Amino acid sequence: MQVRHTSIEGLIELIPRVFEDERGHFLETYNKPLFEKLGLPIDFVQDNQSFSVKGVLRGLHFQSEPYAQGKLVRVITGQVLDVAVDIREDSPTFGQYETFLLDARLSNMAWIPGGFAHGFVALEDSVFSYKCTNVYNKQAEGGLVWNDPDLNIDWGIANPIVSDKDQILPALRTLFPHVTV
Repeated sequence: MQVRHTSIEGLIELIPRVFEDERGHFLETYNKPLFEKLGLPIDFVQDNQSFSVKGVLRGLHFQSEPYAQGKLVRVITGQVLDVAVDIREDSPTFGQYETFLLDARLSNMAWIPGGFAHGFVALEDSVFSYKCTNVYNKQAEGGLVWNDPDLNIDWGIANPIVSDKDQILPALRTLFPHVTV
């Protein structure tokens, strides 16, 4: 497995070896000893999957402590632009984000630790899968509005389809008024 470290501590892209022949292909999406060697949490407790038609934008979501979730994300079919925003208040990269182009043909994955707001936009009809290090807790649910001008995220798509709930999420500056962006 290849590993690409990003400019934000803790965020990484994983590119597994894909074995292909005339029958199709095979790959490992999770290998406990390898993930331990990479220093990644190995205690996944919940798996989630969604389907999004092209143009759907989901996010930016997070779970507050003590229910923060680390997520290993990938697409099973399709292609998404995945976004992780650092909301760790003591981080030197607070308010910065990283993007990953997750593509089913590449089988690449992103590791997003707890302490990040996360979202994605479907660039094709896509099945999105993620393993979580903590179970979902409704009371710990939070989010940032996808088009926050302070974040200025280039989602790579005009006029995304965004849920009513995600349209009214607060801006980073509203949630963290005491932290400089």
